[in-house]
Amino acid sequence: MRVLAAMSGGVDSAVAAALAVEAGHDVVGVHMALSRNRDQFRTGSRGCCSIEDAGDARRAADVLGIPYYVWDLSERFEDTVVADFLSEYEAGRTPNPCVRCNEHIKFEALLDKATALGFDAVATGHYAQIVTREVAASGTEADGGARTVRELHRSPNDAKDQSYVLAVAGPERLARAMFPLGGFASKDEVRAEAARRGLSVSAKPDSYDICFVADGDTRGFLQSRLGSRPGEVVDVDGAVVGEHDGAYAFTVGQRRGLALGRPAADGKARYVVDVQPATNTVVVGPAELLSVDRIAGEKALWFDGVLEHEPDGWFDAEVQVRAHGAPVPARVRAVEGGAGTFGPDGSGPDVSGTDGSGPALEVELTGTPLRGVAAGQSVVVYRGTRVLGQATVSRAWRAAAAR
Repeated sequence: MRVLAAMSGGVDSAVAAALAVEAGHDVVGVHMALSRNRDQFRTGSRGCCSIEDAGDARRAADVLGIPYYVWDLSERFEDTVVADFLSEYEAGRTPNPCVRCNEHIKFEALLDKATALGFDAVATGHYAQIVTREVAASGTEADGGARTVRELHRSPNDAKDQSYVLAVAGPERLARAMFPLGGFASKDEVRAEAARRGLSVSAKPDSYDICFVADGDTRGFLQSRLGSRPGEVVDVDGAVVGEHDGAYAFTVGQRRGLALGRPAADGKARYVVDVQPATNTVVVGPAELLSVDRIAGEKALWFDGVLEHEPDGWFDAEVQVRAHGAPVPARVRAVEGGAGTFGPDGSGPDVSGTDGSGPALEVELTGTPLRGVAAGQSVVVYRGTRVLGQATVSRAWRAAAAR
C-alpha cells in the first residue's frame, strides 16, 4: 500500500513510520506545520509542531530513506482547533483540543489530502489498536464472512492509550488509518526500537499540555485572545464572594485560582460548579455539587455494528470522560436529538442541553458517580477494550439532587 506517515518529530511517529516501511509499504513522511509562528520553539516537554520538531522529523525520514515533506496546515488548525477552543471556553464549556485536532486535522484535512493524492492509508504514532472482524449481516460472527468490521480498541499500554481522543474519527476515517504502535505495551519498548534503528529522537521528551499554549498558561492565552472581562464570583445562594477577569477562564470542577475573598461558612474548599457566560458569572459551591450520575451527549457517533446488538435501546457499557480517566460502569442509550428521556429533572421527555436534532446519547452511571463533568468534554463509550461510540457532553447532573 501507499502510506502517508504523519511525522510530528517525536519518537512515536518516527517508529510508526519505520514499522510501516518494514511492513513493505510505500511510505512518504509528512510533517504538519500547525503553528502560525514559525519561530516557535519547544520548551522541554511543552509544545510541539515547532521548527525543531520539523527538523527532527526530517532527520528521521532521512534515516528511514523515505521522501519527506512539510504541509502547512496552520490556517486550518487556527480556524478549527484554536477557534473551537476559544469559542467553547467563551460559551462556558470545557473543550478538548486534542479531540478536535484528531477530528479536523489528522483525520480530516490530512487524511482527505492523502486520499486525494492517491495514498491508501495514513499511519500515525497513536497508541491504539484496530481489530478487523468478519461478521454476518446480523452483526454476529460470520461463518463465511458477509462483511468486514474494523473495531477501535485500547492500547495494551494503559499509560499512553489514546483511544479516547481517536473515537471522534469514526469508522469511515479509521478505515484508512494505521496505528503501528498498537501492540506495544510500554513507551520504553518504543524508545528501544527507535534506538535500534539509529533514530536520534529515541530519547526525546514527550510533549504534553496544549500544543498551541506551549508555556502552559491557558488562562493567559485565553485573556490574550478574548480580552479582560471583569465579573463576579458568587456562591450557590447568589452572594458575591470574589471577582474575576473573565468567566471564560474557569471550568467546572476547578478549585485553584479562584481568589475568593470570603471563606465558606463551613470552612470547606469550594469549587466551580457552574459558568454562566450570559451574565459573566462564575458560581462556586461545595464538592458534593460536582458529583453527577446522568450525562446527556450531542453529536454522537457510533462504530460499525454497535447498535445492531442493542435493538432495545439501553445497554450496559463503560464510559470515560477524560483522556486518562478511569472508565466507569453505565447504562447507555442512543437517541435522535430530542427523542430521549432525560429532561432537567432526569425524567423528562428530551435530552436537555442538545440542540434538539441529530444523533445524541444518554448515560446513567450504575456505579460510583463521576465528579466535575463539564459540557464540552468528550464522553466515550467502551465495552472492555473496544470503543463503541462517543459524543460531546451537553449536560451532566445528579438525578437525586433534582428530587
